[in-house]
Amino acid sequence: MTRKLLLSAALQLFQSKGYASTTVDDIASTAGTTRVTFYAYFKSRSDLARALIGELNDLLGRSASAPVLVDVVAAGTYQAMAGWLHHRSSSWELFRPHLSAISEAATVEPELRGLVVGWFEEVIAEIKNGLDRAGRFVPEVRHSRAVLAFVQLDHLGRHWTEGRSEASREQVVTVLAESWFTLLGERP
Repeated sequence: MTRKLLLSAALQLFQSKGYASTTVDDIASTAGTTRVTFYAYFKSRSDLARALIGELNDLLGRSASAPVLVDVVAAGTYQAMAGWLHHRSSSWELFRPHLSAISEAATVEPELRGLVVGWFEEVIAEIKNGLDRAGRFVPEVRHSRAVLAFVQLDHLGRHWTEGRSEASREQVVTVLAESWFTLLGERP
């Protein structure tokens, strides 16, 4: 329970103050505990950020009903991509704080950079594997296409917010699906 309180307090502070401006004392105080208790659960602030990556992995976990990204890209249809993106976008609000926190943490903590880049590369690899499986496009450009698709998804997932954008989530995801289909889809 205390560990969850510390993670929740850190996430809240990272959103309001930013990762770089949030101290261990801030986190402990917001969680209603002490610095000593913080260190009983985490070795450092970057260790806590690693735990947030673990939480994000849990949040992004694939449910039995969700199609696997590799399969969606391999199918290459607009409908498959749009369906996956609509499903994934329904959770943007839920995992946005984690994505923002770990992205900022990676810019401040050198030991987290490789971990976050590796985490991003896993998603890019899933997209590329879908293209490989389908044999679409020349092999030399598949990774670049996967990077472009991921960057679009990551940017919208971290920045698009209901009520702050002129476009609805449905409209934004439709545009994203069109872009993904152009980048990744099966040509008639």
